[in-house]
Amino acid sequence: MTTIQDQDPHRLDLPLAGVRVLDLSRVFAGPMCAMVLGDLGAEVIKVEHPGRGDDTRDWGLRIGQTETTYYNSMNRNKRSITLDLQSPEGLGIVRELVPQCDVVIHNFKTGGAEKLGVGYEQLKALKDDLIYCAVAGYDTSGPEARRPGYDLVIQGEAGLMALNGEAGTPPLKFGVAVVDLMTGMYAAQAILAALYQRQRQGRGRFIEMALYDCGLTITGYYGLDALQLGHDPERYGNAHPSIVPYGMYEAADGPLIIAVGNNAQFDKFCRQVIERPDIVQDPRFATNVERAKNRLALGPLLKELIRTFPRELLLERLTAAGIPCGRVAGLHEALTSERTRRGRLVQDMPHPVAGTTPVFAPPYRLDGQRLPIRRAPPTLGEGTREVLHQLLALDDEALARLQSAGVLTLPQRTG
Repeated sequence: MTTIQDQDPHRLDLPLAGVRVLDLSRVFAGPMCAMVLGDLGAEVIKVEHPGRGDDTRDWGLRIGQTETTYYNSMNRNKRSITLDLQSPEGLGIVRELVPQCDVVIHNFKTGGAEKLGVGYEQLKALKDDLIYCAVAGYDTSGPEARRPGYDLVIQGEAGLMALNGEAGTPPLKFGVAVVDLMTGMYAAQAILAALYQRQRQGRGRFIEMALYDCGLTITGYYGLDALQLGHDPERYGNAHPSIVPYGMYEAADGPLIIAVGNNAQFDKFCRQVIERPDIVQDPRFATNVERAKNRLALGPLLKELIRTFPRELLLERLTAAGIPCGRVAGLHEALTSERTRRGRLVQDMPHPVAGTTPVFAPPYRLDGQRLPIRRAPPTLGEGTREVLHQLLALDDEALARLQSAGVLTLPQRTG
């Protein structure tokens, strides 16, 4: 049977070609997971409410009539169909789609999927080898199972805010929804492993991902430091907790990153970059262990010296000495830089209302080629007619009847 994606000329070279994903999730973690699978070639069918769509269609800057910057960041390489899952007809369509899908992803509150009729056991009865991924805020077997999961709350509860920012300042959240993003990536990894196992053993899997679990995991070496110390480690803002000098510094005309990774580099830094060989000759600063121990003496000294040099001169000398370094760019500056343009990391895609819209490209490169943006983030329900016609053979009359009943919305025909 010809699938929607068979028409895509890029399809044959993509690792997940032939895999179909039913994405019942919304906001960030679930959609991020589904987008990763879509980037790798899966056919992703995103199910949204007929009226409001995904919550993020109303967050951020408006693009066209139904998209925003928030929505577009998590939903490339997908089709959007609209279904009211509270209606028997909408739920029935989802259950008809399940046997034709390999993966189902959702982030309903604990117990919500079962109440709706799309729990794991309910859908496994329709497709025995289904890979089913449920994203929740907390351990679904624990006392907090029914608590809603929000990135900011979990950044606070998992200690992430406590490790971020400068010493002596209040806890600080990360600039993006880092827990949601990482949970989505961890979930995609688990699904890929389950797909691999299913290919060998023919069995499905029930995957559960908790935002709190992932938030705690990404504390990384800071988390292990806290356990070793028996208390929170000190915060150093843009500096490194144990490598000196390593962080952001202000040159005479702007900020830069200097990352001196070993003693040989520090020797070059003192002699060739800031022209102060006496500093590396000082026993307090000769080794990284001593520099870290005496950072309160060394740090202010280096800051004052670095402020006396133009940024480009420092970058030139650091590069010549083989010391990692870089300019601190503004966000817009980074997005429009030659490096970004050359890598085609942001691409303009056609949009039915806005004309074009910028879309991030997948970060993956396979065999030297960046994986393509096969589909721009979809307008609300843009694929409803095509997906349900091709997969369930629903004709225009049946679709019109469902639209009249409020079960779905159909896109306007073009051409």
